[in-house]
Amino acid sequence: MANELAGLFVPIGVAGAVIAVICAVIALVALARGSEGVVGGAIAAWIVGAMLSAAAGFAHNWIPALVAGAALVVALTAGGIVRAILVRRPVREPKPITEAVAATPTKPVTAEAPRQPAFEVPRAAFEAGASAAHS
Repeated sequence: MANELAGLFVPIGVAGAVIAVICAVIALVALARGSEGVVGGAIAAWIVGAMLSAAAGFAHNWIPALVAGAALVVALTAGGIVRAILVRRPVREPKPITEAVAATPTKPVTAEAPRQPAFEVPRAAFEAGASAAHS
């Protein structure tokens, strides 16, 4: 029965290898740009493609699985090298602004009268409460 299914497993394995290679390329670009979240997502999707590529192994065809594995190794190595080169590159300093900026008129600061509370408790109520508490 395994021989009968071998014709089905090889195309599944090749499709998995294609998915794994595409995800490895996405991981390479994301690693070079410094986007760790996208690298993690691409590697997670690569795992799915690599597992599908292993299906061709049931037909004794290990080429898709080897291609998927090599794609990730090359992508992570090349992405790390490109990232190291990009990080080393000196950052350009911004050019100083030579145009004079027009001064905006400022609003004069004025002192406002203190606000009165919306509700004021009469002083007698405080005194009555204080004398009841001491008794």
